Amino acid sequence: MENGDDWVAVDKVYHILFCSALTLIFSALANRTRYPFLRRYSVWVASILSLATGAAKEVADEIGFFKSAGASPKDALADLLGVLIACLALSLRKSSRRPDPMDQVPGVSLV
Repeated sequence: MENGDDWVAVDKVYHILFCSALTLIFSALANRTRYPFLRRYSVWVASILSLATGAAKEVADEIGFFKSAGASPKDALADLLGVLIACLALSLRKSSRRPDPMDQVPGVSLV
């Protein structure tokens, strides 16, 4: 299962970059939908989809779909780290911009 699976390897960087990119893409797509629920929880939705994609890749590794040594908990942790990095970036971006009036719930006043 974990033959030659080092903590520090190019493979882990790929996992981090891939899940970070997926999280950013999924979040951008969720922010552009007409559904307020998806816009409000875009980071959560993106994180879940990205982690599900990483988990699906690990399952495919384990059943032999890809030429690899099998599923790796280290790869899964690299996926999680990638999602956390993207969430941090999205959070920092969101806190630095002005509030969007479209994010407010109709009929609720913040006065």
